[in-house]
Amino acid sequence: MTAWDISPSGVQGVLTNTATAAEGLSNVGKALETTVPSAAKSAGTIEQGGVEKSGTQGPVAAALGEFFNAYQKDLMYVAKRTSNSINGAATATNEYIKGDLEMAAKAQQEALKEPKIDLPGAGGKQGAKWARN
Repeated sequence: MTAWDISPSGVQGVLTNTATAAEGLSNVGKALETTVPSAAKSAGTIEQGGVEKSGTQGPVAAALGEFFNAYQKDLMYVAKRTSNSINGAATATNEYIKGDLEMAAKAQQEALKEPKIDLPGAGGKQGAKWARN
């Protein structure tokens, strides 16, 4: 049979570090949501004959938009996957602790039970009869 060897405090430390790193990724994702559109707007528009046509994106703005659209789903996936992994590890560790507590309580209950004495004779009945006299 395999055995578990989990250090709840060790798991907590890893999850805390992972959550900190995930927060950094989340902040980068949020920054991209505002920075990329701003950069695209700052990249300018297409001009024809020296007259700027408002609203028509230039090639740099279009490329930034394509980049952001292509990677936005991947960034959201990583954020969601990280969150689910952290929550799953925390839940599993809590269940492990709960299982240890349940096993300890069960062992304690077994230890506190009245002992059964089975003396030689007719199923222990003779010994019990003798003890009452």
